[in-house]
Amino acid sequence: MNQSVLALLDRSASSLGTIAGHVEHVYSVAEGAPPPLGIEGVSRSWQRSANKYGVDPIDSKAPRILTPGELKAFREPLDKLISGAQEEIDQLYKVVRDAGYTVLFCNSSGVAVEHRGDEAHASRFEYWGTWLGGVWSEEVEGTNGIGTCIVEERPVTVHRGQHFRSRHINLSCSGAPVFGVDGRLIAVLDVSAIDPELSERAHALTGALTVRSARSIEERFFREQFRREWIIAVAPPEGCVPGMLLAADCDQRIVGANRVARRSLLLDDRGLRAGVSLWTIFERDLALFRRKDQTDIFTRLVLAASNESRPALVTPPDHSASASSDPTHATLHTRPRLDSIDTLLKLPPPAAPQAHGGLSASAMRRVREYVEMHLSENIDLAMLAAVAGLSMHHFARQFKQSAGVTPHHYLTKKRVERAQEMLAQTDLSLSEIAYEAGFSDQSHLARHFRYMVGTTPREFRWSQR
Repeated sequence: MNQSVLALLDRSASSLGTIAGHVEHVYSVAEGAPPPLGIEGVSRSWQRSANKYGVDPIDSKAPRILTPGELKAFREPLDKLISGAQEEIDQLYKVVRDAGYTVLFCNSSGVAVEHRGDEAHASRFEYWGTWLGGVWSEEVEGTNGIGTCIVEERPVTVHRGQHFRSRHINLSCSGAPVFGVDGRLIAVLDVSAIDPELSERAHALTGALTVRSARSIEERFFREQFRREWIIAVAPPEGCVPGMLLAADCDQRIVGANRVARRSLLLDDRGLRAGVSLWTIFERDLALFRRKDQTDIFTRLVLAASNESRPALVTPPDHSASASSDPTHATLHTRPRLDSIDTLLKLPPPAAPQAHGGLSASAMRRVREYVEMHLSENIDLAMLAAVAGLSMHHFARQFKQSAGVTPHHYLTKKRVERAQEMLAQTDLSLSEIAYEAGFSDQSHLARHFRYMVGTTPREFRWSQR
């Protein structure tokens, strides 16, 4: 066993008093006593773990790690989902890796079928079970971010002493559910840390990051499954998250609905098979589906028999021959954008282009506001063109005429400016700043930063202190 694992074991061994107190709390809550401060959110899981599953909180046995042969059987049914989730998993790992986290993508039984982690510390993560092939069902391991998320079908962060088993009280994990196109849970995205000193500073942020990534995975999978249909993304009422996704055929019959839509609109598989019309939910707008746009259409849909409307984004069917023949087009078609709808629809309606060329003042303002609000996200030319109310070709030409630079150059400049602000005003790591400013990684930030500022991000930070 390597020295780092021994060090963690020594740290745990020196906390026998803490472990004894933890076990006492576990049995007390299992018997119905009020939970200690900080345990309220997982107290029902503690009770299930003890009374329903009979998990022993003192058991020191390590979580099971499946062999490659065993893992294959669990992974194959999720191959398409895993393939589509790669971008979100990679982006999440870029943010949490410096805090010593692994990213686990698990099936609905709690088996980690995909992962990201520092291979140099693989033996440590395997020892604690937070690695590819780890089995984290609540039935086996008691309260934990993955297993409890599966049972309760909600985002769960379980930090240190909130775990049921005393062996896990130095771990920290945040799990977020991923629901399939039928509304049922199909996977859990999780970030886990084994070093309490690192996770103590970061665990409050990991839950929100994991939820956002899980929702993006879910939306991307929905859009891929219904790429040949019209997809209607409907923003939720203000203050509610997330929004609804509907898929409709050429006759505007609903053929698919995500979990939120199913629950909000009382849709089920039988109703969808019967062919529910979109116009039983919204006021009829046939002109919307006669448009020849190949990019997203931003609109408002009025709820049937009411004056209430919802911001919506309508994506026309993808009629390309195949995703493999044009992967760039496929990526644009399936990219998540549900979280952007409400922001876009709050902006003023687009004005007609000016006769002398260039963007109108109002269109330029909308683009600038959108960039400022979504700088940390993926922003492509199609999205900016939609904000301006123009085709991509006309937008690119008129934007350059108005701003003097291409949209790409403008976006990069704004991201560098955001990075400068964070370097001067925060203690975030360079990789965290790169992500928050919208760069793919630290080296991407450094390359553009040096080009535009004339120095490295690290040197710039030192100059501001």
